[in-house]
Amino acid sequence: MKIRRFYWFMAFTFLSILSNRAFAQQTLINADALLDVSNGEIVENVSVLVENNKIIRVGQQGSINSADAAVIDLKGMTLVPGLMDMHVHLTSDAADNFLAAKGNSVPRVTVKAVKNAEITLMAGFTTVRNLGAKGYSVIAVRDGINAGEVPGPRIWAAGYSVGVTGGHCDDNFSPPEAQSKSTGVADGPWAIRAKVRENIKYGANTIKVCATGGVFSKGTKVGIQQLTEEEIRAAVEEAHMRGLIAAAHAHGTNGIKAAIRAGIDSIEHCSFLDDEAIELAIKMGTYFSCDIYNTEYTLAFGEANGVPEENINKEKLVSKAQRDSFTKAVKAGVKMVFGSDAAIYPHGDNGKQFSRMVRFGMTPLQAIQAATINSAKLLKQDADLGQIKAGYLADIIAVKGNPLENIAVLENVQFVMKDGLVYKK
Repeated sequence: MKIRRFYWFMAFTFLSILSNRAFAQQTLINADALLDVSNGEIVENVSVLVENNKIIRVGQQGSINSADAAVIDLKGMTLVPGLMDMHVHLTSDAADNFLAAKGNSVPRVTVKAVKNAEITLMAGFTTVRNLGAKGYSVIAVRDGINAGEVPGPRIWAAGYSVGVTGGHCDDNFSPPEAQSKSTGVADGPWAIRAKVRENIKYGANTIKVCATGGVFSKGTKVGIQQLTEEEIRAAVEEAHMRGLIAAAHAHGTNGIKAAIRAGIDSIEHCSFLDDEAIELAIKMGTYFSCDIYNTEYTLAFGEANGVPEENINKEKLVSKAQRDSFTKAVKAGVKMVFGSDAAIYPHGDNGKQFSRMVRFGMTPLQAIQAATINSAKLLKQDADLGQIKAGYLADIIAVKGNPLENIAVLENVQFVMKDGLVYKK
């Protein structure tokens, strides 16, 4: 018995040594430059020392002594914090036939989410917020990523989108005799609370409500309010009580203002804004997430992808108005995050929105801040994510050139590290 105990002790000691060695693994990244997103400063000839999944030091090349570190040299490149997209739908592909894809099973959309999660990560987006998916599919993919079973970004997943009967987030494409209703449908404040609780029960770590009609639903007017302010407030209170943030799909002015007054954390789409809505957002500290690139894809390829005429016409109605609203909100100083609505256009093309954000009113730095420090603040993760600084998690990407001089370089990310692991070099 004593001999057996001795062998168990030796085995445990050996495994502990291996574990400690793995825990102390270091990587030194050398690059021509680093973008400090907090102030827009470009730091030249920089080194970043990463230990396990955290940044432990940032300094000039040659100033960091770490003889045991694995060295990565990124000549001609600029380091940028891992990008963050606050509005994606990993379970859908833009090029799929629009109506046929609505028949995809939960296992089928889960496979798509696994594929699209990796594509998104390879595009330099190390954190995303997935705002709506059936069958808790993206929650499962998130858990698989966290377990190291599949590659992908950090995911905040909403579960089912919560909305009213016949609203944007209901199934309005099936015939009446099918009696089909989306799982997130609820009517009245207490029913809304129950749906939020159900999402949280099955793993949601953010919540989404559909406050107005939308472009890609059937029979809804894109700017018309659907959830009452009382219903939105019930969802927000339930989410906040559980420590989660809540987003509102809201194109129309009245729905936007109702959601802001109800305490929503972010408004998605923000297509029709008036001055009162902008003033309310500033007063309440509400974030806007405006998907101003995808209209180009929809109008160019939507018909070929089987998008019905009704939805194409609604996109035409929204397109210019949404971009005008974005410009007004930027000028007024509304807090902005990066939200692409990827799935409406191909995953992996998320970075193409940066140039549109600059074209319609932002400086390059503001656009990058929307996808880094602002998104981290929205998620309440700004002590860990959104910057390349000592103590932050090692989510680091690299691009050729200076993104402040040419924002389009963010469309072609050359290097991706997430949580201290290199996924693309």
